[in-house]
Amino acid sequence: MSQPFELPDFYMPYPARLNQHLEEARVHSKQWARDMGMLEGSGVWEEADLDAHDYPLMCAYTHPDCDGAELGLITDWYIWVFFFDDHFLEVFKRTGDLSGGKDYLNGLARFMPMGADLTVPEPSNPVEAGLADLWPRTVPSMSPAWRARFAESTRNLLNESIWELANINRGRVANPVEYIEMRRKVGGAPWSAGLVEHAVGAEVPDRIAATRPMRVLRDSFSDGVHLRNDLFSYEREVGDEGELSNGVLVLEKFLGCGTQEAADAVNDLLTSRLHQFEHTVFTELGPLFVEYAIDPLSAAGVLAYVKGLQDWQSGGHEWHMRSSRYMNKKAKTGKPLGMTSLVNMLGAKRVRNFTHVPYQRVGPARIPDLYVPFELRLSPHLDAARRNTVAWCGEMGMLEPQNGVVGSMVWDERKCVDIDLPLCAAGLHPDATPEELDLASFWLAWGTYGDDYFPVVFGRSQNLAAAKVTVDRFSAFMPLDCSATPAPASALERGLADIWARTAGPMPLADRRKLRVAVEDMCAGWLWELANELAHHVPDPVDYMEMRRLTFGSELTMSLCRLRHSKGIPDEVYASGPMVALANAMMDAGCLVNDIFSYQKEIEFEGEVHNCVLVVQTFFDCDYPAALAIVNDLLTSRVQQFEHIVEHELPIVCDDFGLDAGARRDLDGFVTELRDWLAGILNWHHNCYRYDEASLRRHHEPPPWRLGGPTGLGTSAALIGPPGVRHGSWADRTSPSCAATAAGTG
Repeated sequence: MSQPFELPDFYMPYPARLNQHLEEARVHSKQWARDMGMLEGSGVWEEADLDAHDYPLMCAYTHPDCDGAELGLITDWYIWVFFFDDHFLEVFKRTGDLSGGKDYLNGLARFMPMGADLTVPEPSNPVEAGLADLWPRTVPSMSPAWRARFAESTRNLLNESIWELANINRGRVANPVEYIEMRRKVGGAPWSAGLVEHAVGAEVPDRIAATRPMRVLRDSFSDGVHLRNDLFSYEREVGDEGELSNGVLVLEKFLGCGTQEAADAVNDLLTSRLHQFEHTVFTELGPLFVEYAIDPLSAAGVLAYVKGLQDWQSGGHEWHMRSSRYMNKKAKTGKPLGMTSLVNMLGAKRVRNFTHVPYQRVGPARIPDLYVPFELRLSPHLDAARRNTVAWCGEMGMLEPQNGVVGSMVWDERKCVDIDLPLCAAGLHPDATPEELDLASFWLAWGTYGDDYFPVVFGRSQNLAAAKVTVDRFSAFMPLDCSATPAPASALERGLADIWARTAGPMPLADRRKLRVAVEDMCAGWLWELANELAHHVPDPVDYMEMRRLTFGSELTMSLCRLRHSKGIPDEVYASGPMVALANAMMDAGCLVNDIFSYQKEIEFEGEVHNCVLVVQTFFDCDYPAALAIVNDLLTSRVQQFEHIVEHELPIVCDDFGLDAGARRDLDGFVTELRDWLAGILNWHHNCYRYDEASLRRHHEPPPWRLGGPTGLGTSAALIGPPGVRHGSWADRTSPSCAATAAGTG
């Protein structure tokens, strides 16, 4: 029988090396597997299966430098995890026993005690026996922080098998973004990254473990491991096992293409994720060490961990090429390298991400039919919020140049009126009181002003250091105890101090902390965008989607929605997989709406690289219409995923957590607010004056005249408008005819 596709040429810049203790690990691990009951009589494996899979060879390739005892321990862990995967397939996936699978997985948590007492229950099957043996052999040498991270990744690896099983039962194939996120949990590579720390004898310091650079290293490593596995295992998983959790199948269905084309696209994404890993190592680790004052020994440990991840990537590839578990026969035969092969293997495609020419003429954005099947509701307090928002922006100093900052005249009153952020707030919060709507409008104004300010002021000066200092100061204006703040030095600081005091005062401390983190994450996203702009770097697709949620302010605005219901819904419900996926799906839909509408604004007028349509154009090397169609399909699939979760997964969450009637009503209210959130965003994009070409030309035209005074470099902040120039007002926006008149004025 022929293979479903030809394996592509892989980008693999790190040579695989073999651990000298391989034979020792083979002898040890076979006896261990037999002792745990995983071989004869298990109903899953015979000795011949274990020999054919050759997990010791995999571990010897992925951990080439550890000693014999450590290699034996690592090999036992991988035998355990692969046995679990095959055991779960036979007992629960093939039978469709969702309820039995959940009970089985819940029981495994008892075999990972977190305290000093490592006593576990008596195991009742080989999976429990293996975990009961491995846990006390592994965790004593590691810190409590590492143990917590490793336990979490192990639970994810086990528990998210239910997600795969539920999709199989419904015949449902995930969308690409959902798949990447869930594959990290069910695929186990973050778990592997934790074992790398153990194998190299160097932990990631806890104070940087959750930072963006370390998260991106872990996630890009994981995506590379999983996408590679998907290519090699497609024939077995999709053809034999009936699996639906495979990246090649996901892209086949999403793109509507053939298997070979989907496999090539998966390989391109795999290459892109490896490039992201390298880009993060070379551009973000050094500044991270400086910012967190990482001592030389700890920094060396982090670099040893990075090298361990690289060894795993190359060793894992070599094992896939040799193991009988995977489709690799044709990959072993030599074939001549053509130019395409050389380009793929040398990673030359990364150059495409740095060659975008900014400010290209692209013409008006094309707006297709967008799948947003939610009713729009608008607050009756909109007109008052409009007036109050313009007045507030003026009082905070946002409608004038900042003292001593060149080029800082980002907004004037007319532009503030055109952007019409209260219209957005009125859709996001249709049931808000007048005071709540004003406050929501002020938050949107502050965030949008900052998003406009950073590229104009810091991008033109290429002063990333000054931008970081600005962001670092923001936390001082969000005191958790609501104490006095420093004297604000800019409109951004003045505005933040004001809305923080208005918002945080009535909140419990825990909610204040959540809100501050959401603001800090959004502003950190601005720095990420600025760094990419200065490097002319079009982001990797996965990194773009995950960071876009922050830069768009999705976390912030949804955080405000969630806090309204925090008393009725336990935090652990919000942290559950379905609830996280629910919010992420809606966030992505809102971001994609924005990217579709803002294409001309960002590409032609602002020279931006952070737009999903451009990211898709660059990744697939396709034209604007093709990229727009892909982005619109992705938007549709994310909204449909939201609907799927609401219908099929949230009822299970309610039952699992035993939510009472009041909490279920609050959960329904939260879902309604998410629907309002997306409907309000779409309505705002259609009806504000920020994205149409006439408004863009007006907002980006040079001042009509210059007052006599200083000229030359560094004097733009001294410009003032001529007397008598009429600013926009809300009266100009009361009818389509008035709107047309407003759009035509200078």
